[in-house]
Amino acid sequence: MDSVGSIILYTIVSLTIVIFSVLAVTTRKILRAATYLLFTLFATAVVYFMLDYQFLGAVQIAVYAGGILVLFVFAILLTSHPGHSSEPLTSKRRALGLIASVLMLGVTGYSLLARCNFFNAAPEAANPDMQQIGTAILSTGDNGYLLPFEAISVLLLACIIGGIVVARKR
Repeated sequence: MDSVGSIILYTIVSLTIVIFSVLAVTTRKILRAATYLLFTLFATAVVYFMLDYQFLGAVQIAVYAGGILVLFVFAILLTSHPGHSSEPLTSKRRALGLIASVLMLGVTGYSLLARCNFFNAAPEAANPDMQQIGTAILSTGDNGYLLPFEAISVLLLACIIGGIVVARKR
């Protein structure tokens, strides 16, 4: 893709991520929030595909947009009435939260501008193939990720069992 086209596509995708992220946290209908989160996760996968990280894009769609969001919706349907709106938040600390958000935005912006050189081209990164990724995930050596991989699978199994226990009590 040419440079101007990729900049335009990146701008559209990044605006999509920002807009749907804000909608996900500001809506009062919980299933709508889950739908907005789904759009945000898909747009994040598009960013991975634009960076030529096909494996990460596929994992983003399969694991997060597919699996984790289904667990969220399952939990929402088990624990609440999805058609009802939540009560509006009333807090005296809303101004404090807004000030903290603006301060963190400033710190993040300063960090990006201080550490990133936007005018020089980034060095070419190595794009590992599927065999290297599989070996790294399933190895038990120093650079292996088998233990965290198994810990996540046990955590997801515990979530599924917990959901079944909650559903049976109703």
